Amino acid sequence: MASYLLPKPRAVDPERGNQNPERGHPGCANFRHANVPRRLRQEPGPGAGRSPATPAAPPQAWPLPHPTESRGGWKAAVTVTVRPWQHQQQRMPQALERADGSWAWVVLLATVVSQGLTLGFPTCIGIFFTELQWEFQASNSETSWFPSILTAVVHMAGPLCSILVVRFGCRGTAMLGGVLASLGMVAGSFSRSLSQLYFTAGFITGLGMCFSFQSSITVLGFYFVRRRVLANALASMGVSLGITLWPLLSRYLLEDLGWRGTFLVFGGVFLHCCICGAVMRPVATSVAPETKECPPPPPKTPVLGCLAACGQTIQRHLAFDILRHNTGYRVYTLGVMWSILGFPLPHVFLVPYAMRHRVDEQQAALLISIIGFSNIFLRPLAGLVAGRRAFASHRKYLFSLAVLLNGLTNLVCAASADFWVLVGYCLVYSVSMSGIGALVFQVLMDIVPMDRFPSALGLFTVLDGLAFLISPPLAGLLLDSTNNFSYVFYMSSFFLISAALFMGSSFYSLQKKEQQGKQAVETDALEQDLFLEGKDGSGKQWCPEIMYVTSV
Repeated sequence: MASYLLPKPRAVDPERGNQNPERGHPGCANFRHANVPRRLRQEPGPGAGRSPATPAAPPQAWPLPHPTESRGGWKAAVTVTVRPWQHQQQRMPQALERADGSWAWVVLLATVVSQGLTLGFPTCIGIFFTELQWEFQASNSETSWFPSILTAVVHMAGPLCSILVVRFGCRGTAMLGGVLASLGMVAGSFSRSLSQLYFTAGFITGLGMCFSFQSSITVLGFYFVRRRVLANALASMGVSLGITLWPLLSRYLLEDLGWRGTFLVFGGVFLHCCICGAVMRPVATSVAPETKECPPPPPKTPVLGCLAACGQTIQRHLAFDILRHNTGYRVYTLGVMWSILGFPLPHVFLVPYAMRHRVDEQQAALLISIIGFSNIFLRPLAGLVAGRRAFASHRKYLFSLAVLLNGLTNLVCAASADFWVLVGYCLVYSVSMSGIGALVFQVLMDIVPMDRFPSALGLFTVLDGLAFLISPPLAGLLLDSTNNFSYVFYMSSFFLISAALFMGSSFYSLQKKEQQGKQAVETDALEQDLFLEGKDGSGKQWCPEIMYVTSV
């Protein structure tokens, strides 16, 4: 119950009445509307009179004001009944769309565009590699830090993006990502040193790209329930479209505008992520809104309370406990980290490698587009094959096989730099790349329980981001010391092949131990059952045949 006490008006002669009825007097009917807040006003019923002694109407959501008389003058006490469910209704967000509706397909289209703009962009950095190296007079290792920082931030900022999604929603986070990506590219076009380029087009743009693409993937899970698998497969085609179109657009703009003008145009292109984010309206869900309770009293030691809160946040978004106790997750995470040390190198060094061996610039840029165009068809096909029940228990071995094939194809690229040989290399590379892209998160879902998958994914992406950060500069340092691009591809093959062999052999060993453990449990259970039967049954004893069977 809450009471609103209105100020006491000036004294008025009862015989003369109210001289200014607009101001409202307790003896006037306008008193209620003049002195009661607007949201509490309610017209009286047909039998309401002007006397203060008129009884109030029965209590409703907002009951009629009840004026009372005292010796010191008139004062009004308004009693308002506040119910908890009314506060919940006021705080509950208004749901605009429903799941599996017609607007879900518009959101799917926006997700395809968003993934093409964000995840497809790092593959075209190799086209600017030579221009940036000549502009800043930098070594291969120094220039390689730009694509490595960009790609690493895209992966490592995942936990921060999930916190923003919980706080501000998918729509606001995606639009913020578009603004940051655009701002970073525009500021990068005015960079006067590589360090400025690292921070603007590397860190800020990578942060915005992460916010945009991860928000789009998150909201897609709310919009699609019955067709979620189909929606994710179609959304992954956006990455392939981006890999196809970004190199062609980059080569075309680079010839006419230079790398600074091209980055300025890219800043405008990334603003389309804001449009894609604006499409992502809130979705109606059946989950009841949470009732906010009074916060608990602050702890006696604020420092320990802050550390405990930070520990809970880290535990929620980074599953270090799973890394310690789940052997399969530990093997998979370490294997993928090791493979990433060699996986992104062809995207960065393939175009400079082809141009070093006198391949035309247009043809060199076309090589990356061939990889992307092939993935448009191969990635959904790989997802459909991996999603069949027959391969459910063998997905981790299929992933190891795809990583092994990817490493072997890099040996072919290092053997010859002829254009048509490189075209064949790109086609075979697309097959292995599509398998890796279709299985990398599906295998993680098979290893980790789904209730801990978000936190396991957060730690997985952070560790992979560290590998992305190290890989290109390490290859650039090798290139500076040898001045031979072939060693870069040999390095990529070494990391990929060794990671595939490590994951395949480790998964096989874990599966054997698991099968032996199951057999031991079944044997113990059988022995226990037979022992109970022999003990409870009259005259039943152990026979040699039974002993022989249980020993086996």
